[in-house]
Amino acid sequence: MDLQLQDKRVLITGSTSGIGEAIAKALAAEGAHVVIHGRREAEAQRVVKEIEATGGRAAISLGDLSIDREAEQAAEQSLAAFGGIDILVNNAGACPETPWIEAGAADWVKLYNQNVGSMVRLINQLVPGMKERGWGRVIAIASGEATMPVVTHAAYAATKSANLNLTVSLAKALTGTGITSNAISPGLTLTPGVLQMLQGMAPNMGWSTDLVELEQQAAKDFVPNPTGRLARPQDIADVVTFLASPRSAYINGTNIRVDGGLVPTVN
Repeated sequence: MDLQLQDKRVLITGSTSGIGEAIAKALAAEGAHVVIHGRREAEAQRVVKEIEATGGRAAISLGDLSIDREAEQAAEQSLAAFGGIDILVNNAGACPETPWIEAGAADWVKLYNQNVGSMVRLINQLVPGMKERGWGRVIAIASGEATMPVVTHAAYAATKSANLNLTVSLAKALTGTGITSNAISPGLTLTPGVLQMLQGMAPNMGWSTDLVELEQQAAKDFVPNPTGRLARPQDIADVVTFLASPRSAYINGTNIRVDGGLVPTVN
């Protein structure tokens, strides 16, 4: 199937590693021109070079999206890279592990700014251009914790719920514009950071340190799901790639769980 992404211009926030990097590479492989965003220039350069080595086109945008001016600069750099942005993938965010009672209101507000305010800033900067052209895609990377919160991630889960609410209200606000707004909620995804977390948990959980067995035990005891494994960044990237394409035109205002069946709900 031709996903019709050739020469589409995409900004993927937080794309210097993990899920964001996988999304960028998947879209570049379909012929899209991708803007790699992050706060570490060296890592952004690495991803760009790897994409260019396979024949893709990529550019860099840098900035802390929790700060108004830096978010504006990141948007400006993204727009300048290829003359506009057709697709915005809001992936950047933070996930601190803090017991509920130890997180004060200021901690919740700070994280809301990082995980929700960052999306709002870039939507406000980039959606007007999409409206002028009569086509666009806005994709939010949320989390299964939006509907199944974890006690040590209470503030994070609340921000992910806000991401889903934002997605639906934006879809309604963009009625008739040719722009769709959707969210993806990954389950626990085997990024280097998650692997490090699981390895740290292993001794207390009685898990093996063998990587294959460690994943199997985590998928059984920590995030039990019918698929019997953890997500890979590519699992998320494949769904994003379809949602970003013109082929997904009738999918709008929805949340797609990519969690192996972890969240026990029918919607």
